[in-house]
Amino acid sequence: MLEIRPICENCAKRLPNESSEAMICSFECTFCAECVTNILDNVCPNCGGGFALRPSRPTKDFTKYNVGNFPVTIKEVYKPVNMEKFKRLYESNAGLNPRER
Repeated sequence: MLEIRPICENCAKRLPNESSEAMICSFECTFCAECVTNILDNVCPNCGGGFALRPSRPTKDFTKYNVGNFPVTIKEVYKPVNMEKFKRLYESNAGLNPRER
């Protein structure tokens, strides 16, 4: 089950459960759409993978799997991207389809 992390790892922008700006990689590294697009160019600085829009947990009681029964995490992961280290990872992955990395 996804943690639904509450902030962008790079800029600390708030990304609540209902945010349409939250992006995740396959390891659930969480960044805002602005950082993914303008800084990372769809390359995760942690694993080299690509990003997808993070789903949200339902807020209504349609089923038992709502946010009330399965709360999102309050753990904040904030580790701004070290652009010098990221440059090497980026150069080896830029332009490649994330499924081909």
